[in-house]
Order: sequence, then structure tokens, then C-alpha cells
Amino acid sequence: MTIDSHQHFWKYTKETHGWIDDEMAVIRHDFLPEDLRPILIENNIDACVAVQADQTLEETNFLLQLANENNFIKGVVGWVDLKEKTINETLEVLNVEDKLKGFRHIVQGEPDPNFLLRSDFLNGVASLEKNNFTYDILVFPHQLGAVLEFVKKFPNQKFVIDHIAKPYIKDGFFNGWAVLMKEIAKQENVFCKLSGMATEANFKSWTPQELEPYMKLVLENFGTKRVMYGSDWPVCLVAGDYSTIKNIATDFIKTLSKTEQTNIMGNNAIDFYGLKP
Repeated sequence: MTIDSHQHFWKYTKETHGWIDDEMAVIRHDFLPEDLRPILIENNIDACVAVQADQTLEETNFLLQLANENNFIKGVVGWVDLKEKTINETLEVLNVEDKLKGFRHIVQGEPDPNFLLRSDFLNGVASLEKNNFTYDILVFPHQLGAVLEFVKKFPNQKFVIDHIAKPYIKDGFFNGWAVLMKEIAKQENVFCKLSGMATEANFKSWTPQELEPYMKLVLENFGTKRVMYGSDWPVCLVAGDYSTIKNIATDFIKTLSKTEQTNIMGNNAIDFYGLKP
């Protein structure tokens, strides 16, 4: 199966989606499975993983409902308050949801660069490991030092870095991000999504050549068994249509073997999230 490992659904409201600024106005409306299904078919994508965009349990339940109603949504990465004292009990209850594969916190929005290392958050992540859930890491480059320390604490927890940690492509910054990503990649339980890159460049003038050094570093260090394709639809629409965004990844990996390409475009996501046909 070919899998889009990272996309979102939402019913747009100004209050919930205030992060969508005027520059991103094109995505200020609802995006639901009936909008995505024909796009996936057109692009020969068999299935997807829906990832949270709002930090509420209602969001998690909303995504699970959509997944249970639409078989092409094979997995959900939801949100839960990992800092709550009763987190283990909460996760045990949620574990009955077959399509709930893992969780994410919008750490990039936290003012504390060391948010991941807070004791209450670490306790929650320890509970994820006990309950066999994955964790998506959403951060900016200045938080990667904390990420390195964080992942080292949980060598058996499945982690994946979303959007290659959002390097400042628009500004041409590379070295600081690269040094830390190389170190993080040494932890074999950490995967990385080839996603969200065009939106970190200039929306209107980005080129594939501009993104290539970042993708090359990720591929060289994480390898073809720990990298997975993700579109970041519909956020990606601010920088191009779905096909254009998909081609960033497929064009970059076209010189790899068929097996390696298949891994990146589906098998790695299936293995990481435990997706079922």
C-alpha cells in the first residue's frame, strides 16, 4: 500500500484555527474525507494517517469517528493531555480504539524550549510506551536539543519527527538543524517524515532544488527504513496542489531501488503505526 502518513481534517472556525493567518487564507474552510478521497485516488495513494490539529479530546474523537466511517483512513494520531496524573488510566481506556495509533502535542507552540523534558510530560510519554502508542514530535529547530535528550530517555518508544523538524528553509539556515538531526537519527527508534517542507520555504517561490539538501541529510542519516512520505494536506495547499507536493518526495527518491521507494512511500508508515489493510 502507498500511504500518506500525515494529513489533517477539520471543520474550520476562527477560534480553533487561529494559527491560519492571512497568508494561509486558502485553507480557511472545512477539509473532510470527501475532499481528500478523490485527491488520493488521483495520486495513486491507497490510504492515509489523520493527525491532530487541535489539542482537545474532542479532536481525537472527531478523527476516530471519521476513520471509522472511512476505510481509507487507516490510522489516527490524536491528542491527550500527557501531563495529567491519571494518564495511564486514560490511555488504557483509549486502547480499545483499533485505529488510534498514537498521539502528538504541538510542542512547537510551547514557549518553554525544554517543554519535552518536564517531569509530568515525561511521565505521560512513559505511559505511551506501556500502552504501545507512538508519538509524533512536532518542533522547531531551536527545540532539537531538547528532542535529542528526550528521545534518549525512551529507547523503546516509537518516535517520528514531523516535517523534518521544520528547518528555516526560507531563511537558508541549515547547519544548526543538520548537526542535531544527525545526532537524533543515531537513535534507531526515531523515524522522520518527509513532509511539510515547501511550507517552510517561500510559499510562492520555492523550488525542489532548495529543499534537496534537507531531504538528502534526512535520507542519509535516517535511512530508507525510517523515512516516510507525508503530504501535510491541507496545510500544503498554501504552497501548491497535492500532486506538486507529492512529487517533492517521489522525484527525490526516484533513483533508489523499488524496494526502498516502496518503504518510504508506504511500508515504513505501515510498520511504524501498525496499520492494517
